[in-house]
Amino acid sequence: MFIVRTSDCCDGVAVDLINGTASVLYTNGSVYNYSNVSRRAIANLMLNPNISLCFWINANLIDNKRVSCEQRYAAIPTFA
Repeated sequence: MFIVRTSDCCDGVAVDLINGTASVLYTNGSVYNYSNVSRRAIANLMLNPNISLCFWINANLIDNKRVSCEQRYAAIPTFA
C-alpha cells in the first residue's frame, strides 16, 4: 500500500504489512528500503490518517535499532 500525505521530509511511503517492510521516497529523490519493521506500526500508519509521515518515519524506521536499512536509489533525475 502506497501512502501519500503532505510532508516536508518525504513524498510517500510504500508499506507491506505481511512482510514487515517499508520503502520511503524522500523529497530529495532518494529511496530507502527498510526491513523488519513493526507490523503494529505499519497497521497504525495504514489505519490512522492523521499520523504524520515524518513522525512515523523517525519513530519507527530511523530511530529503531531492530530495523535494517538499505539505500535503493541515491536520487531520481528530474526532467524539464
